[in-house]
Amino acid sequence: MGGTDVTDGWDWRRPGGSPAPAGGPAQGQPPQGAGGGTSPWWSDALADPWRDPYAPAAVVVPAAPVAGSGEPEPVTDPDAPRRPGLRQVVLVSLITALLAGSLGSALTYAFLRGGGGVPTLGAQSGQAPALAQRKPESLAGVAERVLPSVVTVRVASLGGTSEGSGFVVSADGHIVTNDHVVAGGPGKATVVFSDGSTAPGTVVGQDPESDIAVIKVTRTGLKPVEFGDSDALAVGDPVLAIGSPLSLANTVTAGIVSALDRTMMAGEPGGPNRYYAAIQTDAAVNHGNSGGPLVDGAGRVVGVNSTIKSLVADGQEAGNIGLAFAIPINQAKRVAEDIIGTGKARRTVIGAQVGGTGVSGGGVRLNGVEPAGPAAAAGLRTGDVVLRLDRHPMNDPTDLVALVRKYAPGSVVTVEYRRGSDRQNASVTLAADAK
Repeated sequence: MGGTDVTDGWDWRRPGGSPAPAGGPAQGQPPQGAGGGTSPWWSDALADPWRDPYAPAAVVVPAAPVAGSGEPEPVTDPDAPRRPGLRQVVLVSLITALLAGSLGSALTYAFLRGGGGVPTLGAQSGQAPALAQRKPESLAGVAERVLPSVVTVRVASLGGTSEGSGFVVSADGHIVTNDHVVAGGPGKATVVFSDGSTAPGTVVGQDPESDIAVIKVTRTGLKPVEFGDSDALAVGDPVLAIGSPLSLANTVTAGIVSALDRTMMAGEPGGPNRYYAAIQTDAAVNHGNSGGPLVDGAGRVVGVNSTIKSLVADGQEAGNIGLAFAIPINQAKRVAEDIIGTGKARRTVIGAQVGGTGVSGGGVRLNGVEPAGPAAAAGLRTGDVVLRLDRHPMNDPTDLVALVRKYAPGSVVTVEYRRGSDRQNASVTLAADAK
């Protein structure tokens, strides 16, 4: 043994020691097996736990194939999965990021809605009604039904072009408007319908005192308005004013009946006096609404918008302050029928003249009574003080004239009057003026 440990003829000294015993394999060559091949121990020598870590190791590199050796050239399978390229990797990554972001946003929104992060504003409501679902008696339903019958009236004159409103009253083309809309014109007008189409119109006739005029256009297929009963109105009834205020065609405003039989006298300087026993409304009415219809809640015309009150100085442009006045349709219809039938309107009279001012304590004094007139036939005399006409109090001469004009000739009215200190009542049958 002599102090040297030898196992199977191998010397396990560190590299640089004495060479291997005679008959062993050369350093760096694999040992030969019994049949002349490589020793089966050599292939796993590096994994041998008993191997000297300082012993040299051999790396065997397989030789390159020799041309003409008979082995076939390798062929790539076209159907075999390929390694994805950089473009595909980027595209897949981008799509994945977008999907992840969308999912995150959806989850965040659901969390906030359900978790109280951002409150839901407003109460839940049913589906908004479509136009066809609006009830015919609603304001929108009434406006939709009446608008096709409302027109804009333009009259050119030497002083410029005036503009107002009107409404169709017969299928053959008769249109009612205010006298002051066509006054001063050449008897011609341009009528603009709600759809924007136009037609030339001719003034059939006009009545300055009642402020009613009729225009005729040559056009068929027109839709006339439906008339209501202005005597059946009550204070507080809802109404719509339709027309072209300030040249804004097809404008609809809403309000209520503010008062009835509001008597007044109006007119332009040098022009005729116009008397109104009007329907007062707070619907917004401005210049250009004149001659347009005032419509009740059922879509029936109950008045003709004619004048407004405004807090402006003389010469300034008046605007709406919620005080508008319309001619009752019962009166306007009667005057229009007279104009269409005869070219002029009858004027209702009581057969008496009144003083320029009222009487202290109330009432209107009769300055004269026509011998064969309605007042004389009912027993009234000059000097009598009329206190009421059909329960309407008389405080100014305008009150008596305007209320008499409201009634049709042949109407019977009750007149309460004072003669001296006595109060009496009389039934007066009104008549048409002889003119």
